[in-house]
Amino acid sequence: MDQIRICGGKKLNGKVKISGAKNAALPILTASLLAHWECSFSNIPNVRDVTTVLHLLSDLGAKVDLLENNSVKLDSSHVCGYEAAYDLVRTMRASILVLGPLLARFGRARVSLPGGCAIGLRPVNLHLNGLRKLGAKIELHNGYIDARADKLKGCNILLETPTVTGTENLMMAACLAQGETIIKNTACEPEILDLACVLNKMGAKIQGAGTDCIRIQGVDGLSGAKYSIMPDRVEAGTFMVAAAVTGSQIQIDDCCPEHLTTVMDKLREAGVEFEEKNDKITVSAEKDLRAIDIKTAPYPSFPTDMQAQFMSLMSLAQGTSMVIETVFENRFMHVLELIRMGADIKIEGHTAMIKGVSRLSGAPVMATDLRASASLVLAGLAAEGETLISRIYHLDRGYESIEQKLASLGAEIKRLK
Repeated sequence: MDQIRICGGKKLNGKVKISGAKNAALPILTASLLAHWECSFSNIPNVRDVTTVLHLLSDLGAKVDLLENNSVKLDSSHVCGYEAAYDLVRTMRASILVLGPLLARFGRARVSLPGGCAIGLRPVNLHLNGLRKLGAKIELHNGYIDARADKLKGCNILLETPTVTGTENLMMAACLAQGETIIKNTACEPEILDLACVLNKMGAKIQGAGTDCIRIQGVDGLSGAKYSIMPDRVEAGTFMVAAAVTGSQIQIDDCCPEHLTTVMDKLREAGVEFEEKNDKITVSAEKDLRAIDIKTAPYPSFPTDMQAQFMSLMSLAQGTSMVIETVFENRFMHVLELIRMGADIKIEGHTAMIKGVSRLSGAPVMATDLRASASLVLAGLAAEGETLISRIYHLDRGYESIEQKLASLGAEIKRLK
Protein backbone atom coordinates (compact mmCIF):
# COMPACT_ATOMS: atom_id res chain seq x y z
CA MET A 1 0.00 0.00 0.00
CA ASP A 2 1.45 3.37 -1.05
CA GLN A 3 2.30 6.13 1.40
CA ILE A 4 3.22 9.79 1.05
CA ARG A 5 6.17 11.27 2.90
CA ILE A 6 6.41 15.02 3.41
CA CYS A 7 9.23 17.04 4.93
CA GLY A 8 7.39 20.20 5.89
CA GLY A 9 8.33 23.83 6.30
CA LYS A 10 9.16 24.52 2.64
CA LYS A 11 7.86 27.61 0.82
CA LEU A 12 5.91 27.02 -2.39
CA ASN A 13 6.44 28.99 -5.58
CA GLY A 14 5.46 28.65 -9.22
CA LYS A 15 2.42 27.67 -11.28
CA VAL A 16 0.07 24.72 -11.00
CA LYS A 17 -2.49 23.55 -13.59
CA ILE A 18 -5.88 22.42 -12.29
CA SER A 19 -7.29 19.16 -13.66
CA GLY A 20 -10.82 18.50 -14.82
CA ALA A 21 -13.48 18.16 -12.13
CA LYS A 22 -14.02 14.62 -10.93
CA ASN A 23 -17.52 15.48 -9.69
CA ALA A 24 -18.43 16.76 -13.17
CA ALA A 25 -16.73 13.96 -15.09
CA LEU A 26 -18.55 11.11 -13.32
CA PRO A 27 -22.15 12.09 -14.26
CA ILE A 28 -21.07 13.26 -17.73
CA LEU A 29 -19.43 9.91 -18.45
CA THR A 30 -22.56 8.03 -17.34
CA ALA A 31 -24.70 10.35 -19.51
CA SER A 32 -23.09 8.70 -22.54
CA LEU A 33 -25.38 5.72 -21.84
CA LEU A 34 -28.28 7.86 -23.12
CA ALA A 35 -26.69 8.35 -26.56
CA HIS A 36 -26.90 6.12 -29.61
CA TRP A 37 -23.72 7.66 -31.06
CA GLU A 38 -20.15 8.21 -29.98
CA CYS A 39 -19.32 10.82 -27.32
CA SER A 40 -15.92 12.43 -26.94
CA PHE A 41 -14.89 14.08 -23.67
CA SER A 42 -11.68 15.97 -22.87
CA ASN A 43 -10.09 17.32 -19.67
CA ILE A 44 -11.02 14.08 -17.92
CA PRO A 45 -9.02 13.79 -14.66
CA ASN A 46 -6.83 10.72 -14.27
CA VAL A 47 -8.19 9.68 -10.87
CA ARG A 48 -9.38 6.39 -9.47
CA ASP A 49 -13.10 7.25 -9.40
CA VAL A 50 -13.02 8.00 -13.14
CA THR A 51 -11.25 4.69 -13.78
CA THR A 52 -13.98 2.92 -11.81
CA VAL A 53 -16.86 4.47 -13.76
CA LEU A 54 -15.12 3.68 -17.07
CA HIS A 55 -14.80 0.05 -15.98
CA LEU A 56 -18.48 0.08 -15.10
CA LEU A 57 -19.46 1.49 -18.51
CA SER A 58 -17.28 -1.10 -20.23
CA ASP A 59 -18.88 -3.84 -18.15
CA LEU A 60 -22.30 -2.66 -19.37
CA GLY A 61 -21.14 -3.01 -23.00
CA ALA A 62 -19.89 0.47 -23.89
CA LYS A 63 -16.77 0.79 -26.03
CA VAL A 64 -14.21 2.84 -24.12
CA ASP A 65 -11.19 4.35 -25.88
CA LEU A 66 -8.65 6.19 -23.75
CA LEU A 67 -6.88 8.89 -25.76
CA GLU A 68 -3.95 11.19 -25.12
CA ASN A 69 -4.26 14.47 -23.24
CA ASN A 70 -6.85 13.22 -20.74
CA SER A 71 -9.50 12.48 -23.36
CA VAL A 72 -11.85 9.54 -23.80
CA LYS A 73 -14.25 8.32 -26.48
CA LEU A 74 -17.35 6.40 -25.43
CA ASP A 75 -19.63 4.48 -27.78
CA SER A 76 -22.77 3.19 -26.04
CA SER A 77 -24.64 2.29 -29.23
CA HIS A 78 -24.27 -1.44 -28.54
CA VAL A 79 -24.86 -1.40 -24.80
CA CYS A 80 -27.24 -4.20 -23.93
CA GLY A 81 -26.55 -4.78 -20.23
CA TYR A 82 -28.57 -3.09 -17.52
CA GLU A 83 -26.95 -4.42 -14.34
CA ALA A 84 -24.31 -2.54 -12.33
CA ALA A 85 -22.72 -5.26 -10.26
CA TYR A 86 -21.83 -4.98 -6.58
CA ASP A 87 -18.09 -5.51 -7.13
CA LEU A 88 -17.88 -2.20 -9.02
CA VAL A 89 -20.56 -0.15 -7.25
CA ARG A 90 -19.22 -0.91 -3.77
CA THR A 91 -15.97 0.93 -4.54
CA MET A 92 -17.65 4.21 -5.48
CA ARG A 93 -21.02 5.61 -4.45
CA ALA A 94 -21.33 7.72 -7.62
CA SER A 95 -21.92 4.48 -9.55
CA ILE A 96 -25.59 5.02 -8.67
CA LEU A 97 -25.56 7.59 -11.50
CA VAL A 98 -26.05 4.82 -14.09
CA LEU A 99 -29.52 4.13 -12.65
CA GLY A 100 -31.35 7.00 -14.37
CA PRO A 101 -29.75 6.64 -17.83
CA LEU A 102 -30.19 2.85 -17.97
CA LEU A 103 -33.83 3.06 -16.91
CA ALA A 104 -34.61 5.86 -19.38
CA ARG A 105 -32.99 4.18 -22.37
CA PHE A 106 -33.69 0.49 -21.78
CA GLY A 107 -36.70 0.52 -19.48
CA ARG A 108 -34.75 -1.59 -17.00
CA ALA A 109 -31.95 -1.05 -14.53
CA ARG A 110 -30.52 -3.28 -11.84
CA VAL A 111 -27.97 -1.45 -9.71
CA SER A 112 -26.36 -2.61 -6.49
CA LEU A 113 -27.23 -0.50 -3.46
CA PRO A 114 -24.10 1.53 -2.72
CA GLY A 115 -24.55 1.40 1.08
CA GLY A 116 -22.90 3.85 3.48
CA CYS A 117 -19.48 5.45 3.40
CA ALA A 118 -16.89 6.87 5.74
CA ILE A 119 -18.28 10.42 5.88
CA GLY A 120 -21.99 9.59 6.10
CA LEU A 121 -24.90 7.47 4.96
CA ARG A 122 -26.00 9.49 1.90
CA PRO A 123 -29.19 7.43 1.30
CA VAL A 124 -30.56 7.04 -2.23
CA ASN A 125 -34.24 7.33 -1.32
CA LEU A 126 -34.51 10.74 -3.02
CA HIS A 127 -33.33 9.17 -6.29
CA LEU A 128 -35.85 6.33 -6.00
CA ASN A 129 -38.80 8.52 -4.99
CA GLY A 130 -38.19 10.77 -7.98
CA LEU A 131 -37.95 7.84 -10.40
CA ARG A 132 -41.19 6.42 -9.01
CA LYS A 133 -42.90 9.73 -9.78
CA LEU A 134 -41.60 9.42 -13.34
CA GLY A 135 -43.43 6.10 -13.54
CA ALA A 136 -40.80 3.55 -12.59
CA LYS A 137 -41.62 0.45 -10.58
CA ILE A 138 -38.82 -0.13 -8.12
CA GLU A 139 -38.11 -3.10 -5.89
CA LEU A 140 -35.28 -3.59 -3.44
CA HIS A 141 -34.08 -7.12 -2.88
CA ASN A 142 -30.82 -9.01 -2.34
CA GLY A 143 -28.95 -5.71 -2.05
CA TYR A 144 -30.02 -4.45 -5.48
CA ILE A 145 -32.28 -1.72 -6.84
CA ASP A 146 -34.46 -3.27 -9.55
CA ALA A 147 -36.19 -0.58 -11.61
CA ARG A 148 -38.54 -1.05 -14.57
CA ALA A 149 -40.58 1.28 -16.76
CA ASP A 150 -42.10 0.80 -20.21
CA LYS A 151 -41.82 4.56 -20.75
CA LEU A 152 -41.02 7.24 -18.20
CA LYS A 153 -43.52 10.11 -18.13
CA GLY A 154 -42.83 13.72 -17.23
CA CYS A 155 -44.10 14.99 -13.89
CA ASN A 156 -43.45 17.47 -11.09
CA ILE A 157 -40.85 16.41 -8.53
CA LEU A 158 -40.11 18.23 -5.28
CA LEU A 159 -36.90 17.05 -3.64
CA GLU A 160 -37.03 16.94 0.16
CA THR A 161 -33.49 18.29 0.31
CA PRO A 162 -31.09 19.39 -2.43
CA THR A 163 -29.05 16.39 -3.55
CA VAL A 164 -26.34 16.60 -6.19
CA THR A 165 -26.34 13.01 -7.46
CA GLY A 166 -30.12 12.82 -7.01
CA THR A 167 -30.59 15.93 -9.16
CA GLU A 168 -28.23 14.51 -11.79
CA ASN A 169 -29.87 11.08 -11.86
CA LEU A 170 -33.38 12.48 -12.23
CA MET A 171 -32.27 15.05 -14.81
CA MET A 172 -30.73 12.32 -17.00
CA ALA A 173 -33.77 10.07 -16.65
CA ALA A 174 -36.18 12.89 -17.51
CA CYS A 175 -34.33 13.66 -20.77
CA LEU A 176 -36.01 10.66 -22.43
CA ALA A 177 -39.31 10.83 -20.51
CA GLN A 178 -42.55 11.62 -22.31
CA GLY A 179 -43.59 15.25 -21.79
CA GLU A 180 -42.26 17.87 -19.40
CA THR A 181 -40.57 17.25 -16.06
CA ILE A 182 -40.13 20.00 -13.48
CA ILE A 183 -37.74 19.27 -10.61
CA LYS A 184 -37.82 21.71 -7.70
CA ASN A 185 -35.45 22.24 -4.77
CA THR A 186 -32.61 20.92 -6.92
CA ALA A 187 -28.94 21.24 -6.06
CA CYS A 188 -27.25 24.24 -7.72
CA GLU A 189 -23.64 23.07 -7.97
CA PRO A 190 -21.65 24.08 -11.09
CA GLU A 191 -21.14 20.39 -11.89
CA ILE A 192 -24.90 20.08 -12.48
CA LEU A 193 -24.78 22.94 -14.98
CA ASP A 194 -21.84 21.23 -16.70
CA LEU A 195 -23.90 18.03 -17.04
CA ALA A 196 -26.86 19.98 -18.43
CA CYS A 197 -24.60 21.63 -21.03
CA VAL A 198 -23.45 18.20 -22.23
CA LEU A 199 -26.99 16.81 -22.35
CA ASN A 200 -28.22 19.82 -24.31
CA LYS A 201 -25.38 19.35 -26.81
CA MET A 202 -26.58 15.75 -27.15
CA GLY A 203 -30.08 16.99 -28.02
CA ALA A 204 -31.78 17.28 -24.62
CA LYS A 205 -34.00 20.24 -23.74
CA ILE A 206 -33.03 21.39 -20.25
CA GLN A 207 -33.56 24.81 -18.70
CA GLY A 208 -32.70 26.13 -15.25
CA ALA A 209 -29.70 23.93 -14.40
CA GLY A 210 -27.66 25.72 -11.75
CA THR A 211 -30.83 27.05 -10.09
CA ASP A 212 -33.22 25.36 -7.67
CA CYS A 213 -35.80 24.62 -10.40
CA ILE A 214 -34.97 22.60 -13.53
CA ARG A 215 -37.35 22.08 -16.47
CA ILE A 216 -36.79 19.23 -18.91
CA GLN A 217 -38.78 18.62 -22.08
CA GLY A 218 -38.42 14.95 -22.96
CA VAL A 219 -37.08 13.91 -26.38
CA ASP A 220 -37.11 10.60 -28.25
CA GLY A 221 -33.35 10.09 -28.23
CA LEU A 222 -29.95 11.69 -27.78
CA SER A 223 -26.99 11.85 -30.13
CA GLY A 224 -23.28 12.03 -29.45
CA ALA A 225 -21.35 15.14 -28.45
CA LYS A 226 -17.88 16.56 -27.88
CA TYR A 227 -17.28 18.36 -24.61
CA SER A 228 -14.49 19.56 -22.31
CA ILE A 229 -15.04 19.01 -18.57
CA MET A 230 -15.00 22.03 -16.25
CA PRO A 231 -11.97 22.57 -13.95
CA ASP A 232 -12.03 21.07 -10.47
CA ARG A 233 -12.99 23.79 -7.99
CA VAL A 234 -12.10 21.62 -4.98
CA GLU A 235 -8.61 20.94 -6.29
CA ALA A 236 -8.16 24.67 -6.93
CA GLY A 237 -9.35 25.45 -3.40
CA THR A 238 -6.98 22.85 -1.97
CA PHE A 239 -3.98 24.51 -3.66
CA MET A 240 -5.15 27.89 -2.37
CA VAL A 241 -5.00 26.50 1.16
CA ALA A 242 -1.59 24.95 0.38
CA ALA A 243 -0.28 28.44 -0.36
CA ALA A 244 -1.93 29.81 2.78
CA VAL A 245 -0.57 27.22 5.25
CA THR A 246 2.97 27.61 3.92
CA GLY A 247 2.90 31.42 3.68
CA SER A 248 3.61 31.23 -0.04
CA GLN A 249 2.71 32.79 -3.37
CA ILE A 250 1.60 30.52 -6.23
CA GLN A 251 -0.32 30.90 -9.48
CA ILE A 252 -3.26 28.58 -10.12
CA ASP A 253 -3.94 28.08 -13.83
CA ASP A 254 -6.96 26.71 -15.71
CA CYS A 255 -9.45 27.37 -12.91
CA CYS A 256 -12.84 29.05 -12.75
CA PRO A 257 -12.78 31.95 -10.23
CA GLU A 258 -16.59 32.37 -10.13
CA HIS A 259 -16.90 28.83 -8.75
CA LEU A 260 -14.54 29.69 -5.87
CA THR A 261 -16.10 32.90 -4.57
CA THR A 262 -17.10 31.56 -1.13
CA VAL A 263 -13.76 29.82 -0.55
CA MET A 264 -11.80 32.91 -1.58
CA ASP A 265 -13.95 35.19 0.59
CA LYS A 266 -13.16 33.07 3.65
CA LEU A 267 -9.46 32.97 2.82
CA ARG A 268 -9.48 36.77 2.49
CA GLU A 269 -10.96 36.93 6.00
CA ALA A 270 -7.98 34.88 7.16
CA GLY A 271 -5.54 37.31 5.54
CA VAL A 272 -4.88 35.69 2.14
CA GLU A 273 -4.68 37.93 -0.95
CA PHE A 274 -5.75 37.12 -4.51
CA GLU A 275 -5.18 38.51 -7.97
CA GLU A 276 -7.53 37.22 -10.67
CA LYS A 277 -6.98 37.29 -14.42
CA ASN A 278 -9.28 35.24 -16.66
CA ASP A 279 -8.73 31.58 -15.68
CA LYS A 280 -5.71 32.30 -13.48
CA ILE A 281 -5.56 33.18 -9.79
CA THR A 282 -2.41 34.29 -7.95
CA VAL A 283 -2.56 33.43 -4.24
CA SER A 284 -0.37 35.31 -1.76
CA ALA A 285 -0.22 34.54 1.96
CA GLU A 286 1.76 35.50 5.02
CA LYS A 287 2.50 33.19 7.92
CA ASP A 288 0.29 35.14 10.35
CA LEU A 289 -3.25 34.05 9.51
CA ARG A 290 -6.41 35.11 11.35
CA ALA A 291 -8.95 32.68 12.80
CA ILE A 292 -12.28 32.49 10.95
CA ASP A 293 -15.56 30.58 11.31
CA ILE A 294 -17.10 28.43 8.58
CA LYS A 295 -20.40 26.61 8.21
CA THR A 296 -20.80 24.09 5.41
CA ALA A 297 -23.95 24.05 3.29
CA PRO A 298 -24.97 23.32 -0.32
CA TYR A 299 -23.63 25.55 -3.11
CA PRO A 300 -23.20 28.50 -3.26
CA SER A 301 -22.47 28.35 0.49
CA PHE A 302 -19.19 27.01 1.87
CA PRO A 303 -18.52 23.53 0.40
CA THR A 304 -18.29 20.54 2.69
CA ASP A 305 -15.52 19.24 0.40
CA MET A 306 -13.27 22.10 1.61
CA GLN A 307 -14.02 21.78 5.31
CA ALA A 308 -11.16 19.42 6.20
CA GLN A 309 -8.60 21.49 4.30
CA PHE A 310 -9.70 24.66 6.11
CA MET A 311 -9.37 22.90 9.44
CA SER A 312 -5.67 22.32 8.73
CA LEU A 313 -5.36 26.03 7.96
CA MET A 314 -7.25 27.11 11.08
CA SER A 315 -5.02 24.89 13.22
CA LEU A 316 -2.24 27.42 12.56
CA ALA A 317 -4.28 30.64 12.59
CA GLN A 318 -4.13 33.19 15.40
CA GLY A 319 -7.19 32.91 17.63
CA THR A 320 -10.04 30.43 17.89
CA SER A 321 -12.06 29.23 14.90
CA MET A 322 -15.37 27.40 14.73
CA VAL A 323 -16.34 24.89 12.04
CA ILE A 324 -19.94 23.72 11.74
CA GLU A 325 -20.59 20.74 9.46
CA THR A 326 -24.22 20.57 8.30
CA VAL A 327 -23.94 18.33 5.22
CA PHE A 328 -22.48 15.03 6.46
CA GLU A 329 -22.84 13.55 9.90
CA ASN A 330 -19.39 11.98 10.19
CA ARG A 331 -16.94 14.33 8.53
CA PHE A 332 -14.59 15.11 11.40
CA MET A 333 -12.51 11.93 11.24
CA HIS A 334 -9.40 13.87 10.21
CA VAL A 335 -9.46 15.71 13.54
CA LEU A 336 -7.77 12.97 15.56
CA GLU A 337 -4.97 12.79 13.01
CA LEU A 338 -4.47 16.57 13.12
CA ILE A 339 -4.35 16.38 16.92
CA ARG A 340 -1.53 13.82 16.55
CA MET A 341 0.37 16.56 14.72
CA GLY A 342 -0.18 19.06 17.53
CA ALA A 343 -3.47 20.73 16.58
CA ASP A 344 -5.76 21.93 19.40
CA ILE A 345 -9.26 20.87 18.30
CA LYS A 346 -12.33 19.97 20.35
CA ILE A 347 -15.49 18.47 18.86
CA GLU A 348 -19.02 18.71 20.16
CA GLY A 349 -21.64 17.20 17.89
CA HIS A 350 -21.36 18.79 14.43
CA THR A 351 -19.17 21.64 15.69
CA ALA A 352 -15.39 21.80 15.98
CA MET A 353 -13.54 24.48 17.94
CA ILE A 354 -9.97 25.04 16.76
CA LYS A 355 -7.51 27.02 18.85
CA GLY A 356 -4.59 28.03 16.65
CA VAL A 357 -1.13 26.79 17.63
CA SER A 358 2.26 28.23 16.71
CA ARG A 359 3.41 25.09 14.91
CA LEU A 360 2.46 21.56 13.88
CA SER A 361 4.86 18.64 14.14
CA GLY A 362 5.31 15.90 11.57
CA ALA A 363 3.90 12.51 12.56
CA PRO A 364 2.70 9.22 11.05
CA VAL A 365 -1.00 9.69 10.22
CA MET A 366 -3.73 7.78 8.42
CA ALA A 367 -6.22 9.08 5.83
CA THR A 368 -9.87 8.13 6.35
CA ASP A 369 -11.53 9.65 3.26
CA LEU A 370 -10.75 11.74 0.19
CA ARG A 371 -10.84 15.27 1.63
CA ALA A 372 -9.41 14.15 4.98
CA SER A 373 -6.35 12.87 3.12
CA ALA A 374 -5.95 16.29 1.47
CA SER A 375 -6.11 17.99 4.88
CA LEU A 376 -3.28 15.78 6.13
CA VAL A 377 -1.15 16.62 3.10
CA LEU A 378 -1.70 20.33 3.81
CA ALA A 379 -0.86 19.91 7.48
CA GLY A 380 2.28 18.00 6.51
CA LEU A 381 3.39 20.83 4.20
CA ALA A 382 3.21 23.28 7.11
CA ALA A 383 4.52 20.99 9.88
CA GLU A 384 8.06 20.81 11.22
CA GLY A 385 9.74 17.51 10.46
CA GLU A 386 8.50 14.45 8.58
CA THR A 387 4.89 13.42 8.05
CA LEU A 388 4.07 9.94 6.73
CA ILE A 389 0.52 9.53 5.41
CA SER A 390 -0.93 6.03 5.00
CA ARG A 391 -4.04 4.88 3.10
CA ILE A 392 -3.49 7.43 0.36
CA TYR A 393 -5.68 5.44 -2.02
CA HIS A 394 -8.35 7.81 -0.72
CA LEU A 395 -6.32 10.71 -2.14
CA ASP A 396 -6.03 9.01 -5.52
CA ARG A 397 -9.83 8.90 -5.82
CA GLY A 398 -10.06 12.63 -6.49
CA TYR A 399 -6.65 14.30 -6.95
CA GLU A 400 -4.58 13.80 -10.09
CA SER A 401 -0.84 13.54 -9.34
CA ILE A 402 -1.10 15.85 -6.33
CA GLU A 403 2.33 14.93 -4.99
CA GLN A 404 3.93 15.70 -8.38
CA LYS A 405 2.12 19.04 -8.63
CA LEU A 406 3.20 20.04 -5.12
CA ALA A 407 6.78 18.92 -5.78
CA SER A 408 6.85 21.15 -8.88
CA LEU A 409 5.99 24.06 -6.55
CA GLY A 410 8.93 23.28 -4.26
CA ALA A 411 7.38 20.96 -1.67
CA GLU A 412 9.52 18.10 -0.39
CA ILE A 413 6.98 15.35 -0.98
CA LYS A 414 7.34 11.82 -2.31
CA ARG A 415 5.13 8.80 -2.87
CA LEU A 416 6.55 5.63 -1.34
CA LYS A 417 5.61 2.38 -3.06
